[in-house]
Amino acid sequence: MSDWDGKSKGNLLGYKIFVFFIKNIGVRSAYFVLYFVAAYYFLFLWQTNKVTFYYLHNRMGYSYWKAKRLLYSSYYVFGQTLIDKTAISAGMRDSFTYEFDGIETLKGLLAQKKGAVLISAHIGNFEISEFFLSEVSADFRINLVTADMEQHAIKQYLESISLGTTVKFIKIQDDLSHIYEINAALANNELVCFTGDRYFEHTKTLQAEFLGKEAHFPSGPFLIASRLRVPVVFVYVMKEKNLHYHLYAREAVVKHRDEQALLATYVESITGMLRRYPLQWFNYFDFWKAFSKTS
Repeated sequence: MSDWDGKSKGNLLGYKIFVFFIKNIGVRSAYFVLYFVAAYYFLFLWQTNKVTFYYLHNRMGYSYWKAKRLLYSSYYVFGQTLIDKTAISAGMRDSFTYEFDGIETLKGLLAQKKGAVLISAHIGNFEISEFFLSEVSADFRINLVTADMEQHAIKQYLESISLGTTVKFIKIQDDLSHIYEINAALANNELVCFTGDRYFEHTKTLQAEFLGKEAHFPSGPFLIASRLRVPVVFVYVMKEKNLHYHLYAREAVVKHRDEQALLATYVESITGMLRRYPLQWFNYFDFWKAFSKTS
């Protein structure tokens, strides 16, 4: 079972310190502070270290010592994405550059007036995608299906410094009422986004081989997307050097009511992304159940 509790790492004071540096000295100054924060995670976050090292060494195939070095780098890159998200949402979008790869795919799908399902992952920095899409067309409306488990104090503080968001959140409900919200958004030619790589305990999952070992994925995004008869697109926003981001959008081939086939295509997609950006896997739990008592 998943040991992820739906909450991000970090605390309110840490966010405030980074925001101070971002606003008063610049994004790169916050990156400098991040060297020390990443070192703290590297030295003391033992459980997370264990599962991230397993990903780098056992699943990506890096040597023991290279995986150790990359473990620290992965924390540093993750911190950069959080800083970037905060800076961009606070009005510093022009400090970054952006590259669109497949944006015409999304434009063409919206022209069909069916809406579309986007499936992303906890890789890169998808949460800044609205700042890409809003620049391309005012027609893009994003609905993010979420468990909304972010720590309340942090979420409230980030909202207070943000310029605002056009993203609408659809919270997953036990009574499945979120399905009606999803259908309404699609009927209005909007984009509905899922992340396909995290699940909660006691929820239904699908299995697929991922990076050489069987892993569990949440069944909901693939069940829903394979039944709605709307276009499905895999979308990722990946961080590159020098405050540069690269958006990838690829339409998936969907067989109606075949969620397993859609999952297989998704796994192939995120595998390709991770081969190119190995440090941007931000699923900090025992994804492959390598340390589970039942494994």
